[in-house]
Amino acid sequence: MPTLKQEVKLSGRGIHSGERVDIVVRPSATRGISFVRTDMAGSDQIPARFDNVGDTKMRNTTIGHVSGAHVQTIEHLMAALFIMGIDSATVEINGVETPILDGSAAMFIDAFNQAGVTSGKMRRIIVRRPVIARARDVRRTLPIGLRLRLFLMDLISGRRADGYVSLVPNDGVAMDISATLVYREKIIGRQSYKYRYDGTQKSVDDFIHNIARARTFGKYSEWEYLKAHGMGRGADETNVIALNDAGDGTLNNTYWADEFVRHKIIDAVGDMATSGGIVIGRLTSYKGSHAMNNIVLKKLFSDPRNYDIVE
Repeated sequence: MPTLKQEVKLSGRGIHSGERVDIVVRPSATRGISFVRTDMAGSDQIPARFDNVGDTKMRNTTIGHVSGAHVQTIEHLMAALFIMGIDSATVEINGVETPILDGSAAMFIDAFNQAGVTSGKMRRIIVRRPVIARARDVRRTLPIGLRLRLFLMDLISGRRADGYVSLVPNDGVAMDISATLVYREKIIGRQSYKYRYDGTQKSVDDFIHNIARARTFGKYSEWEYLKAHGMGRGADETNVIALNDAGDGTLNNTYWADEFVRHKIIDAVGDMATSGGIVIGRLTSYKGSHAMNNIVLKKLFSDPRNYDIVE
């Protein structure tokens, strides 16, 4: 059960709440990643597990009960813990949302690297049978009024709700991720990226150098709308790639032309980490989302014939 050698402290703003928040990531002798809300008296541990995901509608992954103790936007932190090989830790947090920092996983990874990680191996979850989550699976969970509104918006915009996330068996050695984005905005268009994690230093270095710095993104013109609906209040040019209104450029610099899809790899890794181990299989994300990532894990674990666990 690899964990940190010493605690890590980080502070910043939540990208949606806009509120300053402090976290302390502490070593743990108990397998699993759990959060504790230190700003809520008597807060129990909130396991960062796929079956404890309470909401994915705010373009993020939230654990716990949204009407009670919960933590939003855990995916970048979870991705960093996973890449550093940490499967046991307690995250103390004094707010509702983990700090966005620079909008990527890089600063979390740097902090964990400096603290050091104990030896040990993560649990392996080997995919034995294919499972798939589709965009329509997500929409079935929404209220009828919202589903109708999304349907009409798709008709007007010409978008197709044909996204999916699938898990299928592979060579039994690694987690292979293939992500594809398809956007009307010219600056994004169609982008694809592949990443393979097998626990070797090479695969860790690949993530650190080629993926970890990729930031989340959105249209600058949408920020006021998002803020009015309780989202994006902590977003600015330091932590978000801002697309211009025409969709053919950005208002700040990008690290790579395909930084958008590289960030989707971070999201996928962070969401898969809620499985409690390394998902050994081929993950294909086509126009995927946090919601579909969560549903595909629920489908995987819904039948013991779908997987094997190697401690």
